[in-house]
Amino acid sequence: MHYDTYIKQVEERIQAACLRSGRDRDDVRIVAVSKYLDVTATQSLLSSGMNELGENRWQNAKEKWEAIGGQASWHFIGHLQTNKVKDVVGKFDYIHSLDRSSLLHEIQRQAEKLQLIVSAFIQLNVSGEMSKYGMPPEALIDFAKETLDCPNVRIIGLMTMAPHEEEPERTRPVFRRLRELRDELAAAHIWPEPVNQLSMGMSNDFEIAVEEGATLLRLGSVLIGR
Repeated sequence: MHYDTYIKQVEERIQAACLRSGRDRDDVRIVAVSKYLDVTATQSLLSSGMNELGENRWQNAKEKWEAIGGQASWHFIGHLQTNKVKDVVGKFDYIHSLDRSSLLHEIQRQAEKLQLIVSAFIQLNVSGEMSKYGMPPEALIDFAKETLDCPNVRIIGLMTMAPHEEEPERTRPVFRRLRELRDELAAAHIWPEPVNQLSMGMSNDFEIAVEEGATLLRLGSVLIGR
């Protein structure tokens, strides 16, 4: 399994989107979504230069994590059940799906036990779709203040999922709104460190996400030719 050709095509598309929007290519990272791949295929992604891996369930990630471990940075990108936090904290470098108080406090409890800091994105349901996880945007500031009680959880940005559109341009308002919310959050100066990351954009719409300020793209099928 060789993914170099697909990765090169994606890279060209990201560079073009950065050029169109006046952005620095170095400000955009790819999280390679490996949830459908086995260990061998995931190692092929690594050998092709993809060193940040995204998984949405520990059960699917376990074998890969045990085989690859520290060769990659691991991103938990799926909905995280509170009773699964113990499996994720200490293995994943980033959690993209922090969307409720009970999850926040359980991550804090497990991280404190392991004496580590967990980097997390607050997930927002910008589109308002009933099928999407994430807290409503109007809850963001109050929730951000609540995180101050959890010193082992470091908020580094916001995450959202846009609706799947046949015409990707239609996703633009969702991505633009997440960027605006990120800027509103930054202006509130809740934490001493800047919170500037935006996890948004998937295989169907990543170029629009880049144009609207994405710093992490969660890409799966487009990287592996599916």
